[in-house]
Amino acid sequence: MKHGKKYRDAVDKVDRESFYEAGEAVKLVKDIAFANFDETVELSVKLKLKKSQTVRDTLVLPYQFTEEKKILVFAKGEKADEAREAGAAYVGDTDLVEKIKDGWLDFDVAVATPDMMKDVGRLGPILGRRGLMPNPKTQTVTFDIKEAINELKKGRVEYRSDKTGVVHLAVGRVSMEPEQIAENMQVILSEVEKKRPSDTKGTFVQSVAVSSTMGPGVKVQYQEAR
Repeated sequence: MKHGKKYRDAVDKVDRESFYEAGEAVKLVKDIAFANFDETVELSVKLKLKKSQTVRDTLVLPYQFTEEKKILVFAKGEKADEAREAGAAYVGDTDLVEKIKDGWLDFDVAVATPDMMKDVGRLGPILGRRGLMPNPKTQTVTFDIKEAINELKKGRVEYRSDKTGVVHLAVGRVSMEPEQIAENMQVILSEVEKKRPSDTKGTFVQSVAVSSTMGPGVKVQYQEAR
């Protein structure tokens, strides 16, 4: 892939052999950002995982930077009323299942009560590949609808490792204060460390890097707490 001059200039300002303290890394990412929009700051964490292992969970970052998500809830009766009172954008049961089957997907996150999953499960091919399928592991299959919606409104996000054992997650925007972005990073790293498989030997967090949407990666100096 051939990069433009602005990208190459940004690369020249990064010491590719050095590992930067988190705050310094974020400041550097901000300094070399060159796009004419407020770029997202992205964290990449390489983990020591076996092929059969994955790391997946949700968390709420201290400093939010995204617009409020449109929340859809699959629920009936009192739980549907609870969802509406909590501020869900869309609430329904089989009517929403059919609507989605017909191609409607104007929502950002889906929550379902456990009793709805038999119907919602039929949407697996549609919602699964878009990362929208409710899942107990991400606390989006629950009878505690109010709590789930409140957490999502606070900005609860999901993270998961990909096939190569890397967790990618947005931690802020270039316009934010570096201290805020660095704190978001630290929260993610602390949470990821807790997911260390019991049979993992040696260093679990193999490498950490941060970058803006259009910019080059900056290596972050990181030492596991254990």
